[in-house]
Formats: sequence, C-alpha cells, structure tokens
Amino acid sequence: MGLSPTETAVLLLDKIREGNEYARRRKKRFSRSASLTKVATLALSAASTVILGLQNLNAWTGLALACVALVTLLGAVEPFFNWRSRWVLMEQAQHRFRRLGDDLEYLVASTAADRLTYDQLGEVFGRYQAIWDDLSNTWLEHRRELTSSSGT
Repeated sequence: MGLSPTETAVLLLDKIREGNEYARRRKKRFSRSASLTKVATLALSAASTVILGLQNLNAWTGLALACVALVTLLGAVEPFFNWRSRWVLMEQAQHRFRRLGDDLEYLVASTAADRLTYDQLGEVFGRYQAIWDDLSNTWLEHRRELTSSSGT
C-alpha cells in the first residue's frame, strides 16, 4: 500500500527542500562566476587604457586619462549591477507593502473582533504573496533583459 497523506507531505517537503538547496548552490556559483568575469574584464579594460596612456604625459593629461578610465569602469559596472532598476523596484515594493499594511490596519480597526474572519485575512495574505511574486518576477525579467542585451 502507498504512503499516508502525512508521509506523502513529508516526502514532498523533503523534495522541495532538496530542490531549493540545489538552486541555492547553483545560484551562488553562477553569481560568483558572473561577478568574477565582469571584474576581470573591467580591470583589464581599465589597466589597458592607463598603460596605453602612460607615455610622457604631463600631470593634467595623466589625470584626464585616469578619469576616462574610471568613467569607462563605472559605465560598465552600473548596467551589470543595475542599481537604478533595483532602487525603483524596491521603491515600488515598499509602496505596495505600506499600502497593504494600511489596508490591514483599516480592516482590523473597522471590523468587530468577533466578525474578523480567516477569509478576510487570507485575502490580505494572498496580496502579500502577490507582492513577493511580482517582485521576484520583475527582478527575473530585468536580469533576463540584461543578459540578452549584453550577449552573455
């Protein structure tokens, strides 16, 4: 005979945890590899710019060349880490979390304690999960767009 529902749930939970651990390890490895590759590329680019320019330059010309190398470096770092997009995404999530908190506070304040139901709270919890889902999906879209536009 098969497993009981409780045993099946435990087995499924173990499988989910194994999958999550696998994904966590791979994510960490891929993140490290992407970061190291990007840093190496940027360092070589900046170094080659400086080395090519180190030919009997006066102080102002040398400073200008260093600034150009730094601008090149920063111009390449910004799209990789996508700080502005992360900032806007977190701002949007913060707004949605605050709005959800306000709605929950109003629900509790305007509903008699004996009339507050799990269905009402479940709807709020569903919206809470939707915020996290939207945040995650939007972040993944941004990463995919960056990957496809950079050719990596």
